[in-house]
Amino acid sequence: MGNREDLVAGARRCLEEKGWARTTVRDIAAASGGVSMAAIGYHFGSREALLNAALIEAIDEWGSETGRTLANYAGDTSGERYEAMWTAIIESFGTHRKLWIATIEALLQSEHSPELRRYLAGAQAEGRRGLAAILLGVEESALAEGSVRSLGAVQTALLSGVMMQWLTDPEQAPSASEVVAGLRAIATIADRH
Repeated sequence: MGNREDLVAGARRCLEEKGWARTTVRDIAAASGGVSMAAIGYHFGSREALLNAALIEAIDEWGSETGRTLANYAGDTSGERYEAMWTAIIESFGTHRKLWIATIEALLQSEHSPELRRYLAGAQAEGRRGLAAILLGVEESALAEGSVRSLGAVQTALLSGVMMQWLTDPEQAPSASEVVAGLRAIATIADRH
């Protein structure tokens, strides 16, 4: 690898080990195998731009992995399969805990980085579309925009909320079966109105 790639890899390690706010230029240089701190400025312009690049790479990889996992449940509308999908999602909260936390930190940092904010907004849009396609068992290109804005958006919101509960208090966070039971209860309430 070259210095640029080494810096991205080192920044990813720092994001996982220290988080966004506590990662220094010196930390990144050390985690990059001794690449000079000046190389960060040369290749990326700033620590923040390097951390953005590292986080974007990590989120892209995680998103691809998650998409492959969830694709196993595409189009199967049974409650059992939906619950199994939630089991896989919840397992990822533990498997990729550090990445989920780094993503939350990035969301906070995006307030100060238009580039990061645009990336995260685009990733959310892709996520909504992908989740709706998986749940409906159709190609993304065949989706009606209404499905993306309703089913995809609600599934994304639910995923984010359950993830926050698991990261904060895994002992009290809902299981896959409790998520499904909660959705059934909400559907019952919504049907009454």
